[in-house]
Amino acid sequence: MSLRSFPGSLLPAPGPARGLALAQLVNSVGDGAFYVCSALYFSRVVGLTGTQIGLGLTVAWAVGAVAGVPLGHLADRRGARTTAVLLAGATALSVAALLLVRSYAWFLPVACAYAVAQCGLAAARQSLLAGLVRREARTGVLAHLQSTGNAGLAVGAAVGAVALYAGTPAAYLTVLGVDAAAFAGCGLLLWRLPAPAPSPVAVAPSAGAGGLAVLRDRPYALVTFLTMVMLLRMPLISLALPLWIVERTAAPGWTVSALLVLNTGAVMLFQVRTAAAVTGLVSAVRTVRTGGALMLAACAVFALPGVVQGPVWGAVAALLVGAVLLVWGEMRQSAGAWQIAFDLAPPGRQGQYQGFFGTGVPVARMLGPVLLTTLVLGGGVLGWLVLGVLFLVAGVAMGPAVRWAEGRGGPVGECSAINGAPGRTERAAARLT
Repeated sequence: MSLRSFPGSLLPAPGPARGLALAQLVNSVGDGAFYVCSALYFSRVVGLTGTQIGLGLTVAWAVGAVAGVPLGHLADRRGARTTAVLLAGATALSVAALLLVRSYAWFLPVACAYAVAQCGLAAARQSLLAGLVRREARTGVLAHLQSTGNAGLAVGAAVGAVALYAGTPAAYLTVLGVDAAAFAGCGLLLWRLPAPAPSPVAVAPSAGAGGLAVLRDRPYALVTFLTMVMLLRMPLISLALPLWIVERTAAPGWTVSALLVLNTGAVMLFQVRTAAAVTGLVSAVRTVRTGGALMLAACAVFALPGVVQGPVWGAVAALLVGAVLLVWGEMRQSAGAWQIAFDLAPPGRQGQYQGFFGTGVPVARMLGPVLLTTLVLGGGVLGWLVLGVLFLVAGVAMGPAVRWAEGRGGPVGECSAINGAPGRTERAAARLT
């Protein structure tokens, strides 16, 4: 079966967008293998305790979140392609350095270097995408990248599973080598893309709006915060829900794997189709809002097997329904957030703005595990409902936040659709959603 006939079309049409997708695919394969094996590598080979690993990674992602904005700004000023290639190389080197780490004293700085390079690379690639892809096509391209990335993660996870089965230091070291090679390959693929010229606005900013303007943009900060709240869904599916299933429900352990496969497969197959309905800020706000409602419904359904005693198949069925609702909400939230993040960023400053917007991911990785396990395992059904309400409130609040951001005088060409009558594109989107 050809790529063109594959449901959802994993790869976009030939051109720069396809090059970005291929780079995403390559480094996602490495990431998938790394995520599966890294904790055991750090504990069994490096000899770190669980507390040391958790604290080290928390500090590393905190440093990475801070570094993403200035590195995105560097991409705006010095060229997104060159910056992205250099940061892909830096990520490869930091992963390779982990091969040599044998103490906490070395683990912490290397982990920080890895997180900084990863966060900077994400911002630089967003800046590169903004320079290579037409504004109206960016959300669709990002949907392809999400689908392609999930496919790569699935392949990488399978590679990591082989290493876990072997369970030897050599197997873990091989996985790290694969991840380092994947990021080097990602850098080579990015280098083959055209190099958009740095924006004159970024190279020679005006006196009143120079430097890291995003740090003074309070409306954009609010949009980023609301998105960060909704990104708590990431540790929900990977950590809190598996613990809930094993400790509080009658569902068998294999249900955890089934739900993860369902989530990954659904994004691969349907993210592009979901994003097709998002054509501007009006549809983006609506999509984020419905995403929050779906995630609230998912949380309510997930809580049921923990309090309703019934057959095993009933618990499994409820968890599967909740997983479907969650991934549907995830895909809608992602599609709307991409459009909002790009449309509210001033021309020539996409790198720093996307770097700031991207801080939601490392913050969710840092705070999510403690917050969600406390809510879900400590609060039970009430905790699930509180989490669901958080998702809903963040989704509903996105509309007023976007309107505030529009009113700040930003350069969003089609934003008048939020405050006034929608244009032709938005009216067409309204009929489709």
